[in-house]
Amino acid sequence: MVLSVFVKVCGLRTQEDVKAAVAAGADAVGFVFTKSARKVDPAAVRPLLADVPDNVLTVGVFAGIPAADAARIAHEAEVQAVQLHGDYPRGAFEEFDGLPFRLLRATTLTEDTDVTVGAYGEEMLLLDSPVAGSGERWDLSVLARSAPAGKWLLAGGLSPANVAAAIETAKPWGVDVSSGVESARGVKDHELIRQFVSAAKAV
Repeated sequence: MVLSVFVKVCGLRTQEDVKAAVAAGADAVGFVFTKSARKVDPAAVRPLLADVPDNVLTVGVFAGIPAADAARIAHEAEVQAVQLHGDYPRGAFEEFDGLPFRLLRATTLTEDTDVTVGAYGEEMLLLDSPVAGSGERWDLSVLARSAPAGKWLLAGGLSPANVAAAIETAKPWGVDVSSGVESARGVKDHELIRQFVSAAKAV
């Protein structure tokens, strides 16, 4: 049995965005709760989740926000998972022990990055470009020396045009996209979402 690549579409802000991602076949939808052109209020996210079936993971994305505040916001938004993005210490993930959230650890790949999935207690690891959400590509060849194993997602500069090649090169368990499916910064293009998910799932 061949499993298709796990696809997360991030930075969604409207009901139409969510419906487009779900209809396209996304496995996870992400909502940004930190300073960004894609930031949404927790209270605004709750009604968006009405269109998300149980088999699609809902993720709250946090950067530069203390873990306790991230947990509070995630609870208010009623998302299923928390993605701590950036230089969060292991202790930040430990603060979620006993809380009803699945965890994603998102970071930039450096020589010092622990690429062991679950090293900080997370269920999934996401490797992103140095500037998250910028749409910048990064050198995937470094993964030849330190590729993770297990549930890890590739992000950074992915688009419908290059996601298939990136999957072939890096062989991730999943992929994450935000700016690569936008018509303008923070504005999702629903046709690009469809094309991205289709291209990723076809590999």
